[in-house]
Parts: sequence; C-alpha cells; structure tokens
Amino acid sequence: MSSDPPMEAFFKLHRDLPREGPGEAADVAWAAGVVGLKPDASIADVACGPGGDVAALLDAAPLGHVTALDKTAHFAQAARRQWREDGRVTVLKADMAVIANQYDLIWCAGAVYFLGVEKALRAWRKALLPGGAIAFSEACWFTDKRADRARALWAKEYPTMPDETQLADQIEAAGYKVLGQRRLKDAAWEAYFGPLEARIDVLRGGADEALTAVLNEAAEEIACWRAHRDAFGYVVSVVVPA
Repeated sequence: MSSDPPMEAFFKLHRDLPREGPGEAADVAWAAGVVGLKPDASIADVACGPGGDVAALLDAAPLGHVTALDKTAHFAQAARRQWREDGRVTVLKADMAVIANQYDLIWCAGAVYFLGVEKALRAWRKALLPGGAIAFSEACWFTDKRADRARALWAKEYPTMPDETQLADQIEAAGYKVLGQRRLKDAAWEAYFGPLEARIDVLRGGADEALTAVLNEAAEEIACWRAHRDAFGYVVSVVVPA
C-alpha cells in the first residue's frame, strides 16, 4: 500500500468490496452469447480489480480458463485470495497495456479509459486468437442535455468521455467492427454502489480529513448517478477485428 495519505484512504474505502465498478453477471453472459463463446475458451479478465467478474466468466466457459490481471497489487492480491483454489483461474499482477498471451475473449469492465479506446484495442489485437473478440464497458454520455452536476463529476473523473456516437467512431478507427452493444442496467450500478455506500456509512465515524474527502467524493459519485442516470452510463461493446 502506498504511504501517500489519499491512496491509503482510497484503499481503506475500497478494501474487500466485491467489485471496482458497475457490472453484473448478466453483462458477461450477454457478451458471451454475442460472441458464441465456446465452453473451453481462454479468457483474459483485464484490469480485473478484486475479481468481481471471474465467476461469471467461468460460468460462460466452464471448461475454459480465466487469466485475471491487474497492475494494482492490492486488487491482484484480493483476486488471488478469492480464486487461488480454482485451477481454472490464474491471477497476475500485470499491466493491461501489455497482454503477453493470446485469448478467445478479452474482457475489460470499465477500465479501457486508462489507455483510451483506440490505443487499447490496437494493443490487444495481437493478444486475440483467430476468431477472438474483445468485450469492454466504457463510460459514455447518453445525451447532450447534461446537468452541471454531471458535467462537474466527469470533468474530474474522465474529461474526454465520449458519447455513444464517438465511441462507435473510436472502435472503427481502431480497426474493429461491433457485434453488439448495450447499456448497463441499473442493477449493474447498484451491484457496485450498494456495497460501496454501506462501507462509506461504516467509515464515517472517526474518519480523518483525508478519508473524509475520499468518502465525500464517492458519495457524490453515487448521488450524481442516481440523480442523472439518464444522461450518462456505461455501454458494453463486443468487437472483433474488421
């Protein structure tokens, strides 16, 4: 863990959460259906966080193997603790910018923006087996009518966040075609925000200045989505090289 107080506060809030962003098993099942994922597929769960999607990926390919990777030691350790007894799962502390092996499916929930859609898709192309696909969720604007509160949130979190048309353009510019797309449902957001909100409540009492700032920021993210979910959200895209 970093000795930097803001990072210490961040990990205190996020310790032992089931996932690090919106998502649900239904998203994985839908993407696997779009791809026609085979039961023995080789899958990379890129920027896996604590491993919240691994179970759903195994359900989609019960005879396959999931390589879950995250460059943050805290999250890689959490995923490893959860899945170390399952021989179908390998957890690596590794940077998603460089995927060493090849896979039938690369899954990335909510983390492509760290690289950018075009850069990520181009970098991962060589990590796809013949006929392989990439499924990823990306934060997007759904409308041009954007409340100041939502604008302020994303100006800090993701100032270059695309709208759905821009996302489609980025995918095409990277040399891919879309097999299917859908917006995350409310249940996917609550799967993340519910446990996060409960932990915020637990930590409020006795929180120091650094932790209080982190708690307030997370609480505002939750409140902003609940107030303005019609203006933004995540889109899951299933894509293959064109």
